[in-house]
Amino acid sequence: MGNLCALLAKEPAKKKPAKRQSHAPSHSNLSKRWTGMRSSRKEKLELDDAMIQEQALAAAILFKQHQQNGTLPSFDRSTSLRYPNAGSKKVTLPRSSSSRARSLTDPLLQRNQLVHQEVKLDDLETNHFVLVHGGGFGAWCWYKTIALLEEGGFKVTAIDLTGSGVHSYDTNKITCLSQYVKPLTDFLENLAEGEKVILVGHDIGGSGISYAMELFPSKISKAVFLAAAMPTNGQSTFDAISQQAGSNDLMQQAQIFLYANGIDHPPTSIGLDKSLLKDLLFNRSPAKDVALASVSMRPIPFAPVLEKLSLSDPKYGSIRRFYIETPDDNAIPVTLQKNMINANSPEKVLCLKAADHAPFFSKPQALHNLLVEISKIR
Repeated sequence: MGNLCALLAKEPAKKKPAKRQSHAPSHSNLSKRWTGMRSSRKEKLELDDAMIQEQALAAAILFKQHQQNGTLPSFDRSTSLRYPNAGSKKVTLPRSSSSRARSLTDPLLQRNQLVHQEVKLDDLETNHFVLVHGGGFGAWCWYKTIALLEEGGFKVTAIDLTGSGVHSYDTNKITCLSQYVKPLTDFLENLAEGEKVILVGHDIGGSGISYAMELFPSKISKAVFLAAAMPTNGQSTFDAISQQAGSNDLMQQAQIFLYANGIDHPPTSIGLDKSLLKDLLFNRSPAKDVALASVSMRPIPFAPVLEKLSLSDPKYGSIRRFYIETPDDNAIPVTLQKNMINANSPEKVLCLKAADHAPFFSKPQALHNLLVEISKIR
């Protein structure tokens, strides 16, 4: 509901009643009056358009001058890193005035619709989630999960891996896994002494968090693999997710290999056919999220997918792992997910019913509930 505003005005002076005309105005008089109104309105619109054009031109000139003088205002590109301040005043954003009928599969994240769970944050080992996106995605894909977790009082950081989301690096120049996940490892390295986080990795982000688990075992409380690659020691992401070679025709049709170094060299990245995105990744997701992904996804760096991981029991193996299955997944089918689970058994397996490969879009509330439950496991 919008805010109600009281409008105060002086009482208008009483006017003498107008004399009633003895006959209706002629058709010609009405026509002249209507023509005059249209002409006046047209002149006003033309004047408004001219003013807008002048303002836009002035803004462009001012921007160019700042650019040439090197005086453009600085801004923080890493808007995906969120650190809610408990003491800061909450800003209320205006709600959409759209009258479009909403689909039943298009969940609203309104406060009165959230499933509030009894969570005592002080009793948790950590209340800080670090969300790591999958191939082609960025931190933007977690927007519903971020909203729900923060609503519950959790601290959330969504990472843009190198060449993903708002990270400006060229995906085709990424040559190894350590380079790809550097934003994640840098973040973990800079955590305060004694602080721990829960890592959540989606898709090939599962390999990214596995790499980080080997480097920073003391800083990670739990690791959650969400429809994700979960390689064993000595496996690459490609090894882990291609155990059923030839069984996923849709994925093979959607893949577009890019050769930035020339056709005589290995591919540098992998793109996805936008016309197949809905069937492959978002077969259960709302249309608006499919539209968001279609304009936001970037190519997947190829070299990190082929790199074999070195994972040890004292480090990687010391961290509690959880796997969340997505039964309606067309990108990493649930049979392949179960194969990875059997080969590298986690502490617990949970299932998101009717979830596609993007459960942060298709089942945001159910995903939230599972993440909260995992945070509560002692």
